[in-house]
Amino acid sequence: MKRFLIFLVLIAISSSKAIAQGCSQCKLMAEQGVGVDDTTFASNINSGILYLGNTYVAFKEAIAFKESQGNYKAINTLGYLGKYQFGVTTLDLLGIKNPNLFLKNPALQEKAFLANAKRNKWVLRRDIKRFVGKKIDGIRITESGILAAAHLAGPGNVKRYLRSYGAIDSEDAYGTDILSYMHKF
Repeated sequence: MKRFLIFLVLIAISSSKAIAQGCSQCKLMAEQGVGVDDTTFASNINSGILYLGNTYVAFKEAIAFKESQGNYKAINTLGYLGKYQFGVTTLDLLGIKNPNLFLKNPALQEKAFLANAKRNKWVLRRDIKRFVGKKIDGIRITESGILAAAHLAGPGNVKRYLRSYGAIDSEDAYGTDILSYMHKF
């Protein structure tokens, strides 16, 4: 009985946090001039899906879902690791020397994603200023698309893609190319 009550309290706390997050998202959307009505908010809460909008959390979770369906323990057939499918060379570049420890540590994976995104944004800062809003191969270039593509193929390959106006594209071993990430994100 005691465990059941603790379980109910945890559900109540998490529900109130979700509603508070939903309310803050509605406020943010209202500040941005995006219309939000009670039925939209209610359907988002009832369906278990909260609108995250154009936030860092939404971006990283979309990348995570695309890479591993959000699984911190995922290892693909090529040896890429974790929720965001990092290669060991990228981990080494970020100062993470123990891939096994990385795989077992969700907090470390989140820190690695943030560090890598910041690094990619810094490396691509001039290209972001130059290309955001332009169209390449029929796709409007966005900062999130550039950063997602850099996560996929590395910032150097994204630079080559942008500066060649799409003539030089790269793809991973599974056939996913920069253009598809630019389009998706």
